[in-house]
Amino acid sequence: MKQIVNITIDRIIALIFLAILSSCSPLFRALNLAPSNSLKKIVFLNKSITPQYRFFYSDTTKNEYLRKLRTNYGLNTIASNHEDEFSKIKAILNWTNKQWSHSGSNTPSKFDPISILEEAKDGNNFRCVEYGIVSAGALSSIGIQSRVLALKTSDVAKIKYGAGHVVAESYSKKFEKWIFIGGQYNAIPMLKNIPLNAVEFQKAILENIDELKIVNSKGEVSNKEKEKYIKWISKYLYYFDVNFDNRNLPYEEKFKLAAKSRLMLVPLGAENPSIFQKKSEIDYCLYTNNVNDFYQKPK
Repeated sequence: MKQIVNITIDRIIALIFLAILSSCSPLFRALNLAPSNSLKKIVFLNKSITPQYRFFYSDTTKNEYLRKLRTNYGLNTIASNHEDEFSKIKAILNWTNKQWSHSGSNTPSKFDPISILEEAKDGNNFRCVEYGIVSAGALSSIGIQSRVLALKTSDVAKIKYGAGHVVAESYSKKFEKWIFIGGQYNAIPMLKNIPLNAVEFQKAILENIDELKIVNSKGEVSNKEKEKYIKWISKYLYYFDVNFDNRNLPYEEKFKLAAKSRLMLVPLGAENPSIFQKKSEIDYCLYTNNVNDFYQKPK
């Protein structure tokens, strides 16, 4: 009996300790273990596109992999139930969100949409990364050019956990712009009936939060859900990076510029981060302060 009581006490102490050191705890942030929740104003250059920064996307009509993806998972059927492009985007996002439950620690054996979905069928749950990969692939398969977007906090180099999040962005021909697609939370930000990209989303949180809406295929989320999501996502909207080559190719065959595979958008006055979460090198990025480099129209 004494042993059982001691074990119970130990568990209670452990639970209390974990509660104190949760990612929302000021102590956790003070110890540089989790990111700061403070939202900082960010500014970028708005000038002509740097010619060497080129992006590549799959030919959605001829790509055999994307044909297999949309056929095997009935994505054409989902899309055909909606007439306009934005409704198709929301429907595919909703479908992606329902394929598995979020797990922050489980990773797939392969990092492509079909492999992830096959493993999800077997009961595996995955991270935000996989929601980004699948939503971008699924949308590309129905003819809406999309890419995986990595988000990083302002203190990405200094903290040990939670410095990054992954979503997707899709290029809307209707709105002639990129749109933020949050697969893990089934969320798209909108302001004045216009869907926003990640940079616009951050600006709207600071300047127009009352008018800002979070929507999905079911419509606008409640104010409570909106506040919760914005409080959580805000810290990640500081650094942004994407692949130069978004085609379904082996890594070694993908386009790289100066041996770098990704472009990072960095706010004016901020450092170009070279370390992720104190230990991992960011040695795969070129950097720009020009928002037009980052948000080029797909060719």
